Formats: sequence, structure tokens, C-alpha cells
Amino acid sequence: MPLTPTHEIVRRAHADGTGVGAFNVLQLEHAEAIVTGAERADRPVVLQISENTVRYHGGLEPVALASLALARAAKTPVAVHLDHAENPDLVREAVELGLGSVMFDAARLPYEENVATTREVVDHCHRHGVWVEGELGEVGGKGGAHDPGVRTDPDEARAFVAATGVDALAVAVGSVHQMVTRDAVLDLDLIARLRAAVDVPLVLHGSSGVPDPLLARAVAAGMTKVNVSTHLNKAFTGAVRDHLAAHPADVDPRRYLTPARVAVAEAVSHLLGVLGPR
Repeated sequence: MPLTPTHEIVRRAHADGTGVGAFNVLQLEHAEAIVTGAERADRPVVLQISENTVRYHGGLEPVALASLALARAAKTPVAVHLDHAENPDLVREAVELGLGSVMFDAARLPYEENVATTREVVDHCHRHGVWVEGELGEVGGKGGAHDPGVRTDPDEARAFVAATGVDALAVAVGSVHQMVTRDAVLDLDLIARLRAAVDVPLVLHGSSGVPDPLLARAVAAGMTKVNVSTHLNKAFTGAVRDHLAAHPADVDPRRYLTPARVAVAEAVSHLLGVLGPR
């Protein structure tokens, strides 16, 4: 199957009022498991590569090319996306490598600087047919850099989208990055007001901490792209721990990475069902 552009997957869901699962790739096993889970659910999916993962691998190219290869071979539409990039040079590299979309995060900057920097990135990406997600309002828990109390203002969101030309907007509505418990509380009324304020898809970061029923309600309120990472990492690590506890003599990583990959695929299938048509 040819590589599916992110904008096709997200815009279709935006129009249909359904959610799109966007899952972070840490290494090859994650990417394989996410694609397997999407194929089992018969749902489109987005593979995300964060700037932190790029640092872990020492560069974008190896993990990006592997993810692109898996996306092209998948039996369901799969897009590949650069997540939480703060470095415009990394964005340009992602464009050159063939990723279909990027998330440029300038939310740490003052508003006017965020607008100006994001606009430059959008102009470059659009010249190459690449879709851009921006961020307004800070999502808590990411390296201690964000304030969990911050929320995205609908009027400011409308102005930001108009000024930058972003194709999707990550908003702060109560979720927090890197949560290992699923007890986050989202402001559903704010989601609905943001949905009415802007004509681009909304993106929920920090979704690992949101329980299933609330994720479904967030989509119903107007959220489209739903980002998940820590929840998959918990499933992956738990499966590894369980296997090694039962087989302490194993030294071949394939023996414990196989059940970890299965656990992630199952989690992806389940979450895609939560986000999909009701």
C-alpha cells in the first residue's frame, strides 16, 4: 500500500467526528506492534517519532526510514509524523526524508515569537506538501517545562491558526504528558468551544493519562488526533518484566521483546476501538 499522507487520515476523521490514534515509536518493535494493532482493528493509524526518540537513536534517519518502510507495507493506512519538534532543522530533515507531517512545538516561546517561528515552519513545509501541527497552550508534564494549569484560550486559538496557517492544533485541555495512571480530567466544554473556534483538527497530547470513557467523550466533544505514548510503554515494559520473571535464564532479547510487541499491539487495537466510530 502506498504511504498515506497524515492529512488524509486526520481530515477524514475530522469530517466524520471520529478519532485518530497517533502512537509514539521508540524503536522498531514499537513501530511493528502499532502497525499490527492497526491492521487487526482495521483502522488507520499515525506512527509518531519524537525529538526525544531522535536523540535516543542519535539521528532521525534510521528510525524514520524503518517507520516509513513499515507504513508502506501495511494493510491499513499508516502515516509517519514527527512529534514535538522544537528544532526547525529537524523539521527540514523530516521533510527531506519523506515524512508526511510534523508537529512543531514553539509553545515555550512568548506568543508573538511562537506565531512567527511557526509561520516560518509552516511556509517551508507547505512548499513541500507536508502537513503541520502547532501547539498553543502548554500541556503539562513534558520534561517539567509546562505548567499543568495552563489552558488554551479559544479566541487566541482562532487568531493563532489564522496567523500561522497550521493544519492542526494541539491544545491544552487538562491532559498531562507521561502519566502512568489514567485519572486525568479533561475540560470537555473547553474542547467543544475550541472545536467551534477553529476549522482545523484538534490534537490531544498526554492521552495516556485519560481513561477510555473520557477519551471517547473528548472525541465526541471535538478532539480528532489523540496522541499516546506512555500507555504503550507501560504495556511493553510490563510484558518484558513478566517474561523475565517467569524465565530468568533467558538472554535472547527476542524472547522477551516478542511478548512486549504483542502487548503493545493489543493496546493499540483496543484504543483504536475506543476512538473509532461508536
